[in-house]
Amino acid sequence: MAKVKSAFVCTECGAEYRKWQGQCSSCQEWNTLTEVRLASARPGASAPAQGRSGYAGDLSRDVVDLSNVDLSEVPRLSSTFAEFDRVLGGGLVPGSAVLLGGNPGAGKSTLLLQTACKLAQQRRILYVTGEESLSQVAMRAHRLQLPTTGLKMLAETSVETILAVAEREKPEILVIDSIQTMHLEDISSAPGGVAQVRESSAALTRFAKQSNTVLLLVGHVTKDGTLAGPKVLEHMIDASLLLEGGADSRFRTLRGQKNRFGAVNELGVFAMLEQGMKEVKNPSAIFLSRQEEQAPGSLVMVVWEGTRPILVEVQALVDESALGNPRRVAVGVDQNRLAMLLAVLNRHGGLFTGDQDVFLNVVGGVKVLETSADLAVLLAVVSSLQNRALPKELVVFGEVGLSGEIRPVPSGQERISEAAKHGFLRAIVPRANAPKQAPKGMEVIPVDKLSDALEAL
Repeated sequence: MAKVKSAFVCTECGAEYRKWQGQCSSCQEWNTLTEVRLASARPGASAPAQGRSGYAGDLSRDVVDLSNVDLSEVPRLSSTFAEFDRVLGGGLVPGSAVLLGGNPGAGKSTLLLQTACKLAQQRRILYVTGEESLSQVAMRAHRLQLPTTGLKMLAETSVETILAVAEREKPEILVIDSIQTMHLEDISSAPGGVAQVRESSAALTRFAKQSNTVLLLVGHVTKDGTLAGPKVLEHMIDASLLLEGGADSRFRTLRGQKNRFGAVNELGVFAMLEQGMKEVKNPSAIFLSRQEEQAPGSLVMVVWEGTRPILVEVQALVDESALGNPRRVAVGVDQNRLAMLLAVLNRHGGLFTGDQDVFLNVVGGVKVLETSADLAVLLAVVSSLQNRALPKELVVFGEVGLSGEIRPVPSGQERISEAAKHGFLRAIVPRANAPKQAPKGMEVIPVDKLSDALEAL
């Protein structure tokens, strides 16, 4: 009888060790090593030749000069959602593996079911569910009033069975909901474990590469919002997308975290309605639902997401602190950057907030990842500190340096044009982003330093 071998695998980075230890030497995390039983090879069995990526047979063995590589664009399949295609980089690429993650109830299964039902009218699609029964999926499709003819369904968690059915059906798109419920018979650990998720993903991805099938995987997330499972899972796939949205909001944002076929900074906006997920054509309209009476601390800024500008509202609240250490709370903006901007405001703007609590919020649940929001954040803080409302038709963007200078940001002309389309009449922008001719009916105020922006108010 073959001896059962085991290894200890880190759940954060996927590093393997022969014995247990408290800290992972690769990612420096503590108590992340779990024991995994390894499948012992049968006598006489030969392992398939594998490349560095771990796939068998998907890599070419012929050496080709780089100048002779075919540069023809890979054909893409539309997902029937323009916002989904935007985040994917133009559509689904045959032979690619896409992982869609998100919190429970975010709408992952709903989005993929709508996509599969619409595409099934002209393409071969196999939808595999491991978390729900076929009747539950059918009831959801009926409730969403989706076309159900042509969509092949399978309720299965065994990867071997799924691959056998896929070999017979030969689908163009294979949907797995979800990867944490899949298991291989040769792996003795429970579904959802490090070994099961890793090996199941490798087997499914290998099939997708060899058969030129689009593989769509649904993944769970941990309590801190990262994808559950070993980190090696994110290296196997071609695109990793995260569907975000709070339980108290009907809007969902789809953001790319990794994409080998497109940009990773694209943002897609959806609305969760009774008929399912509906794409939002103009995201700026939903993020600018402002009140008639302007309140102090409220200001509109223009952020750049992927290939388009989006207007969002930032709100600041500055209040006297009853604590020895004033609070700095930021939602939607990096909290460390807020502390840095407040220090710049004190040094180069002459406004002291060291004894004040500062609360900052980006309306709509948008996470601002770029530095163009610096100037808008500071002016919103100044508005709340002075208890004076800013003009409702004012829009601001620009990066603030540590020496108080206002630095230019990319795509400044497009940001100003987008603000003019939404009826804004004034804009405070970096001088390097000021256009030679402002849009008709709009006043553009260029500034070089933070003191200039404060004087412009």
